[in-house]
Amino acid sequence: QVQLVESGGGLVQPGGSLRLACASSVSIFSFDTMGWYRQLPGKQRELVADISRTGTTTYVDSAKGRFAIARDIAKNMLYLQMDSLKPDDTAVYYCSAKMGFYTHWGQGTQVSVSS
Repeated sequence: QVQLVESGGGLVQPGGSLRLACASSVSIFSFDTMGWYRQLPGKQRELVADISRTGTTTYVDSAKGRFAIARDIAKNMLYLQMDSLKPDDTAVYYCSAKMGFYTHWGQGTQVSVSS
């Protein structure tokens, strides 16, 4: 059974940094793609960044140059380093892992950017 557990969210001031982590209960090499999504209340979940099995990364335009997705295959971990955070980055962030036609989700971690 696949379980994804996020950590690292919290409250940070504008311009600050956070590092989100996602622990997988199975080898992350099993997944076609892993990623980070975020969601505001009443809004659709949106992709922030993802990484394919081969290591190819993609980012939403608002995250380019500020966020970095990374993984540690040996530890079955996915990370999202977020720098130069802005109030607009405030959301619940979810770890995702896609295997074939199915996507697994973590429970989410709250990121709040405010002075």
